[in-house]
Amino acid sequence: MDRNERRLKQYQDAIDASNIVSKTDVKGYITFVNDEFCNISKYSKEELIGSNHNIVRHPDVNPKVFRCMWNTILSKKVYKGIIKNLAKDGSVFYLNATIIPILDEDGEIEEFVAIRHNVTEVVVLNERLLAARNELKELNLSLEEKVLDQTKELIELNKSLEERIALEVNKNEEKNKLLFQQSRLASMGEMIGNIAHQWRQPLSELGIDLFKMKQQIDDKESFVAIYEHAKIVIKNMSKTIDDFRNFFKSDKEKELFFISEAVNDAFTMLRGTFKKESINFDLVNKKDVEISGFKSELSQVFMNLFTNAKDAMKETPIKDKKLVVSIQKSTNYVIVSIFNSGKQIEKENLDKIFEPYFTTKHPSSGTGLGLYINKMILERMGGDIDVKNLKNGVSFSIKLPICKEV
Repeated sequence: MDRNERRLKQYQDAIDASNIVSKTDVKGYITFVNDEFCNISKYSKEELIGSNHNIVRHPDVNPKVFRCMWNTILSKKVYKGIIKNLAKDGSVFYLNATIIPILDEDGEIEEFVAIRHNVTEVVVLNERLLAARNELKELNLSLEEKVLDQTKELIELNKSLEERIALEVNKNEEKNKLLFQQSRLASMGEMIGNIAHQWRQPLSELGIDLFKMKQQIDDKESFVAIYEHAKIVIKNMSKTIDDFRNFFKSDKEKELFFISEAVNDAFTMLRGTFKKESINFDLVNKKDVEISGFKSELSQVFMNLFTNAKDAMKETPIKDKKLVVSIQKSTNYVIVSIFNSGKQIEKENLDKIFEPYFTTKHPSSGTGLGLYINKMILERMGGDIDVKNLKNGVSFSIKLPICKEV
């Protein structure tokens, strides 16, 4: 026996030891069975060899299965399938069978080799699961019938409740409509109040300019300077109306601008007042930064903070009135600090000053909306605002995302 024959013999032995193997002739008569086939079928080799393979056929199997099997293997194709079988002692076993036609040199079928695996436990377990599922299905059907009966009772019970709910819904809809109208009126009131608050200071600036014009009418150069400042104030007052009209629009396009531009625009509006109140204004521009946002709205933020600072310093008897704006750049943000040497904010009010309608001023001097709208503007630009008391005054801190550095 050469090397290839020995190896082939080993392969055959391995298959024979691990599988249930049988061979039949072209008419289905058994010509070979291994020990595993005898063990599971409970027949001896002498009883099996020479017998037709249907000796282990289970009567429950549909004849169509075997017709399909024979049609497949007689057409020289491999058949695969799970087949229910009957042992000699009446026990049932299931085999996952692969039946292979063996062809001679002329390509004609010589015999069939069947290699099988015992899947009885898996099939039995699956049958038990199916039986359990059927039981659950029947149980569910009975439960569904009970649920249907109870549902009918609930439907009858809910009819009167639905009618009552419908009445309450109609009442609530009428209330919501009324609240919506009231909300619109309140929003308009807030807008008008804030415009009045924002315009109060520019009007004061115009009053100062007109007074100076009266005093300096003989000085043409001074007159022209005062006249130009008055025009700027009027232009900004007009733009304030547009800003508030567009404040809640979502389709506004952002612009690129430098922080210092918005600070200087606000200072220009209040320059006359600062001079009159002897307020020293200083812009510490450590690193000017370009951002993307709404410059006019940010100028309104600074003007509101400058105006509040002026009012705070008026309430404190100090000689050295300072308003210092500092621009600093961090990794991803620009930090703008607005310091004033005025009266400190009461500790219990520090967490409230950005809430709508909260104010420590007299109703004729403030609406309590300025800082609230400041916060809204900054948050819409991706920023935030904070405040803290210092030993010699108050500092507001504005944080805005950087667009690009100059």
